[in-house]
Amino acid sequence: QVQLVESGGGLVQAGGSLRLSCAASGRTFSSYAMGWFRQAPGKQREFVTAISLSGRWTFYADSVKGRFTVSRDNGKNTVYLQMNSLKPEDTAVYSCAAAIQYGQNSPQAYDYWGQGTQVTVSS
Repeated sequence: QVQLVESGGGLVQAGGSLRLSCAASGRTFSSYAMGWFRQAPGKQREFVTAISLSGRWTFYADSVKGRFTVSRDNGKNTVYLQMNSLKPEDTAVYSCAAAIQYGQNSPQAYDYWGQGTQVTVSS
């Protein structure tokens, strides 16, 4: 069992930056690949990025590539999402999730989810 808690969301102007954190409970954090997803009002949940168990491998949705960076610190049981050059269309609830296998961009592949943190980007 893994429990995930996100933090770091808020209101930011377009062009600004935010860093989200996702803290995991349990001693098996390094056994899971981690992903970030987002969901805007009235829209389906959207894949943002994923990171491998060691943190060596990452991949991103085209919509955030070059602006967002995912990283993890297995010693702190935490995964991060650095978001730069934010746009109003990035406004959503951002959630982290844990999966057994790396390389998954479907929500169905993830077993554990956090409650989400709101990110609002004003124009």
